[in-house]
Amino acid sequence: LSLSLSITSMAAESEEQLRLDLEELTRLQGLAKRPRVASLLSSEIRSLGDQLSRAAPAVAPAKAAPAHVATSSPVGQVPTSATAAAPSYVTLGSFGWDQDGDKLKIYVSLEGVEQEKVDAVFKAMSIDVKFHDVRAKNYRCVIPKLNKEIVPEKCKVVVKPSKVIITLHKASKGNWLDLHFKEDRLKPNLDKDKNPMAGIMDLMKNMYEDGDDDMKKTIAKAWTDARSGKAADPLKGYR
Repeated sequence: LSLSLSITSMAAESEEQLRLDLEELTRLQGLAKRPRVASLLSSEIRSLGDQLSRAAPAVAPAKAAPAHVATSSPVGQVPTSATAAAPSYVTLGSFGWDQDGDKLKIYVSLEGVEQEKVDAVFKAMSIDVKFHDVRAKNYRCVIPKLNKEIVPEKCKVVVKPSKVIITLHKASKGNWLDLHFKEDRLKPNLDKDKNPMAGIMDLMKNMYEDGDDDMKKTIAKAWTDARSGKAADPLKGYR
């Protein structure tokens, strides 16, 4: 290391001497009046200039290393992605169905359904079947409360080219009057804790509301005759 520094120092000193000599010769050239002297000075100036241009700097100036700027993210800040919007569905309001003693089949007329894009949820008293990406739309067949109970693990969905068949296995054999649950309004409420007359009155009211015109006329006439004494009061035994 010491030898290297010594050589570098000598080279720098030699370069400085050449520069000083060149400056001195240049001044003398300006003072020379004799052509021969001026020519000799000019030749020497060119020689010194060549030597000076070939002399490499002993020590190259060190370039300052660019400062490293450390960047950091705020602690606890986690990039968030946009929450995907919940898909929207077109509810299928009309479909056909038939049944036998053990099963009930629902027929949905829908083309372009893919089996792997069907999402079915079967429960004892409800079904919810979703069809995704059917010609850029999502469809849904849902019955929130069935007429009677089913066996969810035995139910299935089969996709056909132009329709979808939803098979429901009944929990108990028998015919369903409807797919949807309907309270039996014609069954009188004869709760022991209530007045029996109230249950009969509810029954008569439901029969009147659900009956056709002839039924309504018959019930109205019976009540009118009973109150006017023309016929026996149908509720006389419960008063």
